[in-house]
Amino acid sequence: MIIDDFFGFIKKEALFTKKDKILVAVSGGVDSIVLCELMHQSKFKFGIAHCNFGLRGKESDGDEKFVRNLAKKYGVPFYSKRFETEKYASDNKISIQMAARELRYNWFEEIRKKEKYYYIATAHHQNDVVETVLMNLIKGTGIAGLHGILPKKDYLTRPLLFANREEIEAFAMEHKLKFREDSSNASDKYMRNKIRHQIIPVMKEINPSLEKTFSENIESVKEVEKIVNKYVEDSNACKSFYVISDSGNFHGISIELLKDEPYKLTVLSNYLLEKGFRFDVIKEIINSLENPVVGKQFYSTTHIALIDRLAILFTERKDTIKYEFDIYNDTKEICYTYNKLLFTSKSKNKIGESLTTPNLFHLDKGKLIFPLKIRLWRNGDFFYPLGMTKKKKISDFLIDAKLNIYEKEHLFVVTSGTDIVCVLGHRIDNRYKITDDTKKVFTIHFKEK
Repeated sequence: MIIDDFFGFIKKEALFTKKDKILVAVSGGVDSIVLCELMHQSKFKFGIAHCNFGLRGKESDGDEKFVRNLAKKYGVPFYSKRFETEKYASDNKISIQMAARELRYNWFEEIRKKEKYYYIATAHHQNDVVETVLMNLIKGTGIAGLHGILPKKDYLTRPLLFANREEIEAFAMEHKLKFREDSSNASDKYMRNKIRHQIIPVMKEINPSLEKTFSENIESVKEVEKIVNKYVEDSNACKSFYVISDSGNFHGISIELLKDEPYKLTVLSNYLLEKGFRFDVIKEIINSLENPVVGKQFYSTTHIALIDRLAILFTERKDTIKYEFDIYNDTKEICYTYNKLLFTSKSKNKIGESLTTPNLFHLDKGKLIFPLKIRLWRNGDFFYPLGMTKKKKISDFLIDAKLNIYEKEHLFVVTSGTDIVCVLGHRIDNRYKITDDTKKVFTIHFKEK
């Protein structure tokens, strides 16, 4: 029986226990409805979370109402949120599907922490795994992409991965469960639907037990992945990954060590595929090491690889990250790229002997105009470096500091009104240093995440 297989799979994969409080993601489709019923019959403690992405008008609102009533039926907590999905996708220059995914999982994690759920459960099943593996193969993938969806990753669990779609639908029919049909599932507009409707039926004609075969193959892939990961961890080239800049913005790998690595494609792919680099681009990077050209860049959708003198440097693309933030009087923390800024305000006599350093800035709070702003430096920017009474262009300051291309392009400054009060990771402005007249000190602690 599916209920026995469900409980057995949860126990085998150590997904969660009867003591744990589980947040179940429910769209209203047959998969998530069956997951709820199985959670109920197995007497697990759970709540229901539903995302209204507003992409199908009244149909989306109908889904939300349906799932709300489902929570009432089971007598469990219900959480819902309406998202401006299209705006989020446009603002972040990503697809609607990617936007929905980011919004969904970020919100689930917020609820999990706030409401003290231990795990999140989604209704992915064996057919989803087949589709995901095929999508990865079509787009290009490493070994990790060949195992598809894992039963458990951090706080995310998939307790239906033991079952295929036919078994799930049969259970729904047997128990007369009502569910909602998503009209977008019938469209071949999306890659996953095209694979589901056009490719998989042909594959199932050849192998009717396609899902079972994929599950068995995935078990083998997982074993191979463990072997590869162990090799990569032990590789001298892998161990050479390090933070290049003092500010912690850039990671790199030694060109010399990578040249000596016999399985350099495997080692580099293990690091770069997750950063969006295509396999052919990774091979180009490796081929370029024969005669390295300093300054040559390679791009993925989210990152850039730069050939420097001694290393390949990696960083996020500027057009994929937010690069302007406000700092209010009560702001405690801001994170961006690989960095974190911590802010504190104290009276002058409470900062002890702490001195201003490249990662710890003490500013005269009485001279600051809030909100301060963090932004990338611009041509024409200038400041008065600590210890100097004459202004200096940021561009000249960076030349003197001998920064590489990435460090220059990703350098942030903090402004108060029209003044630059500090260049993060380097120097404060002389006009905002602590003096005998300072009463309140505003401290910026600049550190790697």
